[in-house]
Amino acid sequence: MKRGFLLLGLLLVAAISMGGLAYFTIGPVAIIFGLFGPNHNFDPASNVAAPDYGRMESWAARPEKDSFANYVPKGIARDANAKPADVFFIHPTGFLVGSNWNSPLNPDSRTEENTKWMMANQASSYNSCCDVYAPRYREASIFRYLGASPSNVEKAMDLAYSDVERAFIYYLEHDNHGRPFIIASHSQGTEHAFRLIREQLDGKPISSQMVAAYLIGNQLMTNLKAAELKNIPVCDRPEQIGCIIHWATYAEGVTPNGDLANPMVCVNPLSWRRDGARVDAGSHLGGVPISGKFSIKIWGSDAPQGMMFSALDAPVSQLTWAECRNGVLYVIDLRKSVFGVLELGRAGNYHGLDYPLFHMDIRQNARARLAAFANAIGAPHQ
Repeated sequence: MKRGFLLLGLLLVAAISMGGLAYFTIGPVAIIFGLFGPNHNFDPASNVAAPDYGRMESWAARPEKDSFANYVPKGIARDANAKPADVFFIHPTGFLVGSNWNSPLNPDSRTEENTKWMMANQASSYNSCCDVYAPRYREASIFRYLGASPSNVEKAMDLAYSDVERAFIYYLEHDNHGRPFIIASHSQGTEHAFRLIREQLDGKPISSQMVAAYLIGNQLMTNLKAAELKNIPVCDRPEQIGCIIHWATYAEGVTPNGDLANPMVCVNPLSWRRDGARVDAGSHLGGVPISGKFSIKIWGSDAPQGMMFSALDAPVSQLTWAECRNGVLYVIDLRKSVFGVLELGRAGNYHGLDYPLFHMDIRQNARARLAAFANAIGAPHQ
C-alpha cells in the first residue's frame, strides 16, 4: 500500500512538472484525478464564505503579524528601519486534496502548513525592502491542473482570483497610503497576479506606484501573454521599474514539456536581462536552503502534519550559472546539492526552487529597483 501511494505521489509531481501548469486529460494524470479529484462539478454553495480582509487571520503575512515571511537568512542583518515600500505576495497552490475545488481556508490543516512554507521560503525574499502583505485566499485545488474540465477550472480560478482582487483593493484602501509597492507571486499565484495587473493596474494611475512585478514560475506566463499588457513591459535591466519579471527553472539538458513554439518570458535573475545569456556562477549572490518540508500528498485528509520550520540557513553563493534559452531558465544539475531534495517529478524540474535558489539575488534586486524608483520620483530611500 505504501509503495502504491509513493508511486501515485511520483505521478502527481511528474504531472505537475510536465509542462508546468496545463490541463491533462489522458494517461496517469486522468487516473489520479479519477481516484482523488473532486467528485462533483464546481458549486458556489460548496465554498466557505469569502475572507474578511479586515481581520488579521485572513492574511498569511502582514507587517504587524509575526509570520514566517519575516525570516532572514543566517548571517544577514535584519533591517530594523521602517520599510519604504510594500510587497503584495500571492502564494502558489498548497491545497492538494480533492474534497472541493477551492480551499476551505482551514487554519488547522496541511494546506495552512504549506502556506507557511511559502511565507518562509518565498515571501521572505522581499522583507529587506518591503513590508509583506500576503492574503490567504480560497485557492484552487491542485486538481485544477490535473485533468479538470475547462469549466471547473475557470470557475475555481475565478473564485480564487476574486479573493486576491478584494485583498489587493483592501490593501490599497487601508494600508498603502500612497506607498510604492511590488507585486510578487509564484505558480498559481502568478496566474492571479498577472490577471490583477491586467485588470487593476495596466493603463491605470495606480500603476505609477508599482516598482516591479516578480511573476515567477508559471508556464502560462508566455511572451504572448505578456504582450496582453499595454503599458507594462517585461523587464530587461536590473534597475528598470514598472515592469514584470518571470522565469521557470530547469537543469541543463532538460527540455520541459509544453508549447515550446510559444516560449515563456525568461528574465535571467543573475543579470536581470530578458532572454539573458549565460551568466557565470561568480555572479550568483546566493540561494537559501529550504526550511520545512512542503507536503505533496494528495490522498487522505487535509489534517496538519506537524510541519516544523527552522530558521533560514546561511546563503550558498556562487553555486550556479544561469541562462535563458527558448524561454527556459537553465541552471546546473542540483541533485547533489543542498537544493536537490526539492526537485519535482523527473530529473531537472526545479519549480520548487524558483525562489530559494535565487533568494539573495531577489533580495538585492528588489532593493535596487526600489532605489531606482525613489530616484525617479525624487523620494528618499534606504
